[in-house]
Amino acid sequence: MAAPCVAVSELLHNMKQISILYPKTSLIIRRISTTSSRCDSQPQLKAKSSPQQLVGVVGLEIHAQINSSTKLFSGSPVRFSAPPNSLVSFFDASLPGTLPVLNKRCVEAAVMTGLALSCTINTKSLFDRKHYFYADLPAGYQITQQRLPIAVDGTLTYGLLGGKKRGQMIRKNVHIKQIQLEQDSGKSLHDDVRSQTLVDLNRAGVGLMELVMEPDMSCGEEAAAAVSELQLILQALGTCQGNMSEGQMRVDANVSVHRPGEPLGTRTEVKNINSIRYLAKAIDFEIQRQIEVLRRGGKVQNETRAYDSKSGETIPMRDKEGLQDYRFMPEPNLPPLIVYEDNASLPPGIDACQAVVVQKIKEGLPELPSVKRDRLVQMYGILPEHSFTLVNEDGLVEYFEAVLKATKKEPRKVIGWVTNELLGLLKVQDLSVKQSPIAPSALAELLDLQETGHISSSVAKQVFQEMWRSSGKTALQIIQEQDLGLVSDAAQLHSICQKVVDSHPEEVFAIRNGNKKVLNKLMGLVQKETKGRADPVLVRDILQEKTS
Repeated sequence: MAAPCVAVSELLHNMKQISILYPKTSLIIRRISTTSSRCDSQPQLKAKSSPQQLVGVVGLEIHAQINSSTKLFSGSPVRFSAPPNSLVSFFDASLPGTLPVLNKRCVEAAVMTGLALSCTINTKSLFDRKHYFYADLPAGYQITQQRLPIAVDGTLTYGLLGGKKRGQMIRKNVHIKQIQLEQDSGKSLHDDVRSQTLVDLNRAGVGLMELVMEPDMSCGEEAAAAVSELQLILQALGTCQGNMSEGQMRVDANVSVHRPGEPLGTRTEVKNINSIRYLAKAIDFEIQRQIEVLRRGGKVQNETRAYDSKSGETIPMRDKEGLQDYRFMPEPNLPPLIVYEDNASLPPGIDACQAVVVQKIKEGLPELPSVKRDRLVQMYGILPEHSFTLVNEDGLVEYFEAVLKATKKEPRKVIGWVTNELLGLLKVQDLSVKQSPIAPSALAELLDLQETGHISSSVAKQVFQEMWRSSGKTALQIIQEQDLGLVSDAAQLHSICQKVVDSHPEEVFAIRNGNKKVLNKLMGLVQKETKGRADPVLVRDILQEKTS
């Protein structure tokens, strides 16, 4: 155990030497934050009035792993769950004499993401070194873009359900301050049994996009909706797979509270949240915690916290009262990153295939989630909230459109089956759309049988449940086996209707006195007698005749 201690002491000695070579007065350091820089200097809020008057203020920093086969500055492959330290190049391990080579794919991914978020793409951006000591950061610094990032000043539009019944689509915007390219660090694995920490450098040097969102959100629900929308955009672009369980998207939430119209309060940072559901819970808990602190007359500490999913609480990690000096400096081994607006702006002798051209990337942008929602509403006449559900569930749009191609039923009638019946069962059994035991063609067949009058709506739902349980059986097979076809025999229905009318004289009296709504009750009783198989149109005509 003596060797690590010596190494640390030598590192500290070297850090003192570096601080002499690069004194603080000679550096211009700009710190990224998701709230105004004046927030930290504002006086602490006092809880003089009701805590309900305090509202949350939320900004986000999102680290999205770029979907690339190799790392940002080396040719090492990127693969999840590979054996420890099996994907490490000499540069990743920071061996002396190794130099970074920028991955063009990562630059194109950052430009594409910036365009999708309506950012301004900087044709010239710079790389910097951010110095700090972690055991899983072998170089002792991270290569990032602190001074001049690749994209700035964008907007993310997201939607969430609101209104009295939470059935109305509400659109909101959050400002994207910047998108910057940077390296990921390695991973420290703590072994509590042996009281040791092991380091895996497979992740070291993997390309990241850090997206900094301004504090335009007020609660966990809004933050979760914004991250969910960003995840869909990145997946549509193919720039990030967005699998949060594998660490491909990690969120830091900056949370504070204040009274509207007053300066922002002291913020805390909740680090490394890897689930959208946990993000909402962590933010809402932290807002309430800060309100309670102020209500008791206390002071919110400027600190870093972590979310404990088991207790549902945020817990302190370290305070941030003393600002850490990362000693930012220009990366000496990388020239300015230049991208070009179009082919006409390329200098003579530059091969267009080797350059990053913004116009070419813009022309290759796929259909984004917001555009897809608008298209679904206009093309099929469905409600915006239905398009929200379709697009937010992977594969559901394709399933819905496949059903429409195979059925004669109107889109507005199909949408309920897809978003309620199908999606409901998928959620209960925790299945993806691709794992559905009912194919789009099978659902289309069932809907056509209902549309043509072979079965009633209640029987259709019964058959759907049976199709789910008996994978492989068609709707027609189930209907024939269980004799679920619609009863259209007039004499049989007359007999059943007469029986219902004779046994409910009070309802008949109410109908004859003008209360036509009671007729629906009698129709329900007839359907109960026939187990939902009676032709509803014929039943209504017969009952109207017998109660007139």
